[in-house]
Amino acid sequence: MNTSTSSSPISSGHGATPSLPRIAVLATGGTIAGAAADATNTSGYQAGVVGVDQLLAAVPALSTVARIAPEQIASVDSKDMTLPLWTTLAQRINTLLASDAVDGVVVTHGTDTLEETAYLLHLTVKSDKPVVLTAAMRPASALSADGPLNLLNAVTVAAHVAGHAEAHPAGRGQGVLVAFNNRIHSARDVVKTSTYAVDAFQSPEIGALGWVQDGRVEFQRGVVRAHTLASEFAIGAQWPHVEIVASYAGVSRIAVDALVAAGVRGIVVAGTGNGSIHQALQQALAEAASRGIAVVRSSRVGSGHVMRNGAAADDALGFVSAGSLNPYKARVLLMLALAAGVTEAVALQKVFDTY
Repeated sequence: MNTSTSSSPISSGHGATPSLPRIAVLATGGTIAGAAADATNTSGYQAGVVGVDQLLAAVPALSTVARIAPEQIASVDSKDMTLPLWTTLAQRINTLLASDAVDGVVVTHGTDTLEETAYLLHLTVKSDKPVVLTAAMRPASALSADGPLNLLNAVTVAAHVAGHAEAHPAGRGQGVLVAFNNRIHSARDVVKTSTYAVDAFQSPEIGALGWVQDGRVEFQRGVVRAHTLASEFAIGAQWPHVEIVASYAGVSRIAVDALVAAGVRGIVVAGTGNGSIHQALQQALAEAASRGIAVVRSSRVGSGHVMRNGAAADDALGFVSAGSLNPYKARVLLMLALAAGVTEAVALQKVFDTY
């Protein structure tokens, strides 16, 4: 993993006009920085091998949108995202946004765990300046690579929000955003929905926040749930051990018993339908909850919400409903809540109802 934490002021470089917004572009690797030997190969490539300077050089139009300060935070395939790297990224973003020399941040990321990183930042960034994540489904070496346009659009969104806060207040205070395939999504809502398509990211429950195309940015709705400056959570040195299990036909309690024995602090269950849980798994989870382990019910379905006291008797079993958060985002929120000292089921349910 290559890291850089340069804190030098942003210059007007690349021919950019000094009055343009100052945007830091933090690269973490991923398919957007991937390369293959054959331009027709969109699956057998190595992620994270193209450096941030090369990514920027492929999009000369960026100089007409913003003054760019590039940093290579990491060079990883996002399937291998780690908790320490989350800590590094969140801390670096907060440091940059606390400076008057930075108007916003764009993060290039792999698609596999982008939705998790975006939600983590949505809850831990302490600024109302724009933070926009973007990625690509095709490597930089591919025919019709989608990364350059996604990067241009992400910087365009960040620059628009940073430079037009008074004229277009709908864009400010929306928390962390994801710009992908001309759409703008909230970090809380967005999920990856395809293994190959360039429109792989959607907000299936309530739709995108808006769109960006040919330099035009439009927000069509606002974010309601608490985030960023209204969030009680912050990145700390310790991450509580939280894992995910799934419910399915014929599932046993082996995984839950092993996790309890390993000393986990929380378990998120990807239930069927409305968060329903196989009786064998439910019994094991109820025993875990009785031992003080936080248990959160989510759903493996992909959209919709898990009703409290719906498919399982949450009050009696000590379970928490994840609402509309998928299991992976529910894990992020549960880790942050446990790290903040929120451990009782009633208090945790309030957290999930708030964020």
